Amino acid sequence: MYLKKEQIPIVAVNIIALIIFSIIFLNRKNYEFMIYIGVIVFFLLLIISTNKKINYPNGVLWGLTLWSVLHMSGGGIFIQGQKLYQLMIFPIVGDPYNIFKFDQFVHIVGFWVTTIVFYHLLKPLLKKDNKKWIALSIVLVMAGLGAGALNEIIEFTATVLVPETGVGGYENTSLDMVSNLIGAIGAMIYIRIKEKP
Repeated sequence: MYLKKEQIPIVAVNIIALIIFSIIFLNRKNYEFMIYIGVIVFFLLLIISTNKKINYPNGVLWGLTLWSVLHMSGGGIFIQGQKLYQLMIFPIVGDPYNIFKFDQFVHIVGFWVTTIVFYHLLKPLLKKDNKKWIALSIVLVMAGLGAGALNEIIEFTATVLVPETGVGGYENTSLDMVSNLIGAIGAMIYIRIKEKP
């Protein structure tokens, strides 16, 4: 396990958030989100154990931290009796789709950051050839969507193990996937602008 000095606050924020939200979820007997806590811990340990080899940029690690805190807040914070995940940020479309909710915002942020993580995993293998950006864009967006699909499988598993979850049905899954796509495409545009020679 390897951490740079400036990454210690990032890990500290993650650990503090995980402890606080674990207490909240255990007190509420919210076992669905305890499953998600386990997933976050797994990926935190995976990132720390691969950090020396991959050399994750601190901005990416802060982005992952933001995503995990937003996710835990979505399930753990209630505003006027409504779970934060259900909160409508800006009404664009009403029933049955209910766009634009906090849930969709978290998916956009999460899979924006995930796509950037995939870029940093692939970057050492890439040649500096401007003509390959279209192929790279397709691969990275599909990698972000693949991670999004894995996320939906984890959500489905949570609904099987804890049937009283508030995850939602087909519309919710589809909106999550569309939000993941928006995040992945946004990340690819950001990467292209940032890496432009």
